[in-house]
Amino acid sequence: MMKMHGLGNGPYWIIYYAYFLILSTVYLVLFVIFGALIGLNFFKTNDYSIQFVFFFSFINLQIVLSFLAATFFSKVNTAQAIAYLYIFGSGLMAGSLIRNFLEGGKFPRNWITVLEIIPAFSLYRGLYELSQYAIRASETGNPGMRWSDLNDRTNGMRDVLIIIIVEWLVLLPVAYYFDYAASVGNSSGLLSIIKRLLRKNPTWRRIAVNEVADNDVHVEMEKLDIIKERETVDQVLQQRNSGYAVVCDDLKKVYHGKDGNPDKYAVRGLSLALPYGECLGILGPNGAGKSSFISMMIGFSKPTSGNAFVQDFSIHTDMENVYNSMGVCPQNDMLWEMLTGREHLQFYGRLKSLSGSALDLAVEESLRSVNLLLGGAADKQVRKYSGGMKRRLSVAISLIGDAKVVYMDEPSTGLDPASRKSLWTAVKQAKQDRAIILTTHSMEEAEVLCDRLCIMVDGRLQCIGRPKELIARYGGYYVLTMTTSSEFEREVEDLALKLSQNARKVYHLSGTQKYELSKQEVRIADVFMAVENLKRRVEVQAWGLADTTMEDVFVKVATGAQSSDELS
Repeated sequence: MMKMHGLGNGPYWIIYYAYFLILSTVYLVLFVIFGALIGLNFFKTNDYSIQFVFFFSFINLQIVLSFLAATFFSKVNTAQAIAYLYIFGSGLMAGSLIRNFLEGGKFPRNWITVLEIIPAFSLYRGLYELSQYAIRASETGNPGMRWSDLNDRTNGMRDVLIIIIVEWLVLLPVAYYFDYAASVGNSSGLLSIIKRLLRKNPTWRRIAVNEVADNDVHVEMEKLDIIKERETVDQVLQQRNSGYAVVCDDLKKVYHGKDGNPDKYAVRGLSLALPYGECLGILGPNGAGKSSFISMMIGFSKPTSGNAFVQDFSIHTDMENVYNSMGVCPQNDMLWEMLTGREHLQFYGRLKSLSGSALDLAVEESLRSVNLLLGGAADKQVRKYSGGMKRRLSVAISLIGDAKVVYMDEPSTGLDPASRKSLWTAVKQAKQDRAIILTTHSMEEAEVLCDRLCIMVDGRLQCIGRPKELIARYGGYYVLTMTTSSEFEREVEDLALKLSQNARKVYHLSGTQKYELSKQEVRIADVFMAVENLKRRVEVQAWGLADTTMEDVFVKVATGAQSSDELS
């Protein structure tokens, strides 16, 4: 979350390194103190500074190794399983072999030093030396290991410390490079080359994806607005400084099946161009590919093929630059419970390079825009916030600073009507000099905030255009709603068919029916006259005639696309 709001990779890496180092150091100190308090000679007799240097150096090495290994795993469970196997296996092997090699006298000393390059062996060699000095100290009454004892040729602690410290210093920049390469998405770097070599049949996978993509192009009958959008993308990609904030070029995302399961095609060739000053709404049923698209754009996942450019920076190779110009309001609020709303905005404002009076002004304006100044809410801890207040704070975080591209995932979820309208006003003001991509299930929100809307079904764009254009294109009908008792349902159906021969029933439940009446076949005056005549014979509890809404368009496009997929 912090990286998405502009935190550089270096500070981000240092923060996490320092966090794990402090945590491990506290554990180390408590470990040694507890051992000394209960009277263990291992801790009491040996010099505490030697113990600290040994353990401190080793935990630094372990942190670096963990960071290095983490870049090669995409799933936490897999990384944990392999880490447990490595720690248990290498520890068991080192614990048994080190003692046998040292006390047996037959294994060459130089080869023991080579084995100590493996961290587990260096750890157990150091523990072995400390324990031997502790045993001799308890038997003879002499002190345990002192710094002068490191000059003893039979004492392996000096070699162990040198190996651990050198490994740490060498692997530290290597781990940082791999982590940086993974975060910015450098496809030509050493990390990407190693990952490609470790994959099974990468060429076959790429061919399979391309073949399916090509088949989609031939099978799918694309609509004119989708074709026009792709032509716009092609024109923009040939220009520089085109005035477009976001350009997506044939983005595809495939989740490869495992254990015999088929591949899941989440996004199928999405192309769109979003200029500055525009809010684009993405609508679609669950599983349509909206979240997969957003995940690719904010760097959570890599596209299977295709590319996207945010302010001319590629999401494949320039994610760090993309992060510097991006704001995100995630679906789930990612906030610190112990910080206040003001402190959140101050923190994220500083990540956007704001400081001094400019920061204070931006924080005040952000709090005011989402109604968090009333009643001292800005200075209350977030754990005391309601769900709606947390949602408003998340929106304010996404808008603070000079983010040129903002992604909002259902921003008004959980808000009361008054707060929702206030939030909409803030978003409309904020989009003047930036581009906003918004996903929502609220058709009202989509019509109020979005300059253009697109509907996704099964990973494909089904239509794109201004709300009024979509309503005019897909909504050439009125919706007649009428509620009667069950015994008069037939009369209502006859009325609808009399008004329009092509009337289509779209809803029926407990005496309430909805019919679509073609505008070309129906006059509004005729509808009112027919209903008045029906009322003389039938008890009509409620009725209404409405023009097509965005919700009607969404349902029609989504169901139509799903039906086409089933037929194909």
